[in-house]
Amino acid sequence: MDEFKERRRRSQSPLRDDPSARREPSPGRARLALTRRRKRLMLTSCLLAVILVAVGETAIWSATHAQNQAGASVEADARPAANDAAPQQIIPAITFSPAADASGEPAAPAAFDKAARSLDDPTSIWFVVNKARPIPDAANYVPPDLVSLRQDIPNPNGFPLRHEAADALAAMVDAAKAEAGQQLIAQSGYRSYSIQVNAYTSYVNRLGTTGADSTSARAGFSEHQTGMAIDILASGAGCSLDGPCFGSTAAGEWLAANAYRFGFLLRYPADKTQVTGYEYEPWHFRYVGVDLATEMHKTGVETLEEFFGLPAAPDYLE
Repeated sequence: MDEFKERRRRSQSPLRDDPSARREPSPGRARLALTRRRKRLMLTSCLLAVILVAVGETAIWSATHAQNQAGASVEADARPAANDAAPQQIIPAITFSPAADASGEPAAPAAFDKAARSLDDPTSIWFVVNKARPIPDAANYVPPDLVSLRQDIPNPNGFPLRHEAADALAAMVDAAKAEAGQQLIAQSGYRSYSIQVNAYTSYVNRLGTTGADSTSARAGFSEHQTGMAIDILASGAGCSLDGPCFGSTAAGEWLAANAYRFGFLLRYPADKTQVTGYEYEPWHFRYVGVDLATEMHKTGVETLEEFFGLPAAPDYLE
């Protein structure tokens, strides 16, 4: 019975015990196995690539972090210690003028520099000439840069002025016309030494020496010879270069109030004869520059003698 069962088992499963009797795999199964191996290989490659990228990023971050740490260390080492002297400021600080002093009062403006120009040099626009201060070497002195006045400015005697004064006069003539409707006339500008001799002599002949000295300068003592003085009248004013008439005209009042804006000074004001040596001449203006003329206007000082602390000159010293 047992032998029978054994023969039966063998007859039913010949392939399990006999390797030579096993069947070869079919072509379909071979292809399926190859495809599975390829997929496993691709997955392995992708996984390996991901691992390499992660490792690379980690290395880069580590290097950057180390560099930053090193830079911070160097910067920290470069900072001065608390007890070291502070380094010099490279960027200049912006400074502001103080609005008030230590007491809380507003800071005083800078003082006007009265020594900025010469009072003794006849070429200086601040030159002071009066009966006690003659022009040096007057008989031979001719000012520099004399120019003719602008052609549209009435100038009946054709007298020139120094260039700077001529330009200022032109601006003042234009302003008088625009602001006050007045046409100014340049009645007399630069007069040479010889011309002044004749002018003074004519006054002496009419008024005598005392009368002449109150209204006309002797040769060598005249502002007109500096090329910076101008006698001004106006069209239709009906006044001459005698008496106070011009001062009460529209043009005379405008000039008295505005000439400083153009650098001119009413040189012989009323009630200053004991300082200047001349009676009121509302037509006689002297160019001194805008800075000085403005300062005198602002401070209310009317004469050059008073402003610069010079002796009064009511009479000639001889």
